[in-house]
Amino acid sequence: MTRGNQRELARQKAAKKQTEQSKGKRGDDGLSAAARKQRDAEIMQQKQKKADEGGKPGAKSK
Repeated sequence: MTRGNQRELARQKAAKKQTEQSKGKRGDDGLSAAARKQRDAEIMQQKQKKADEGGKPGAKSK
């Protein structure tokens, strides 16, 4: 079995890559679930307000 070492190195490399990818998925911003929910709701309200303001001059069409 001459490829045993290569397979082991490939497994280690893949495991390292997987852990690095999972680190950045959800940034821990130090907020509780309720605070995060409130912050996200405010952001969505701002986006909706901006979308409503942008949509008023023209007529909506599908």
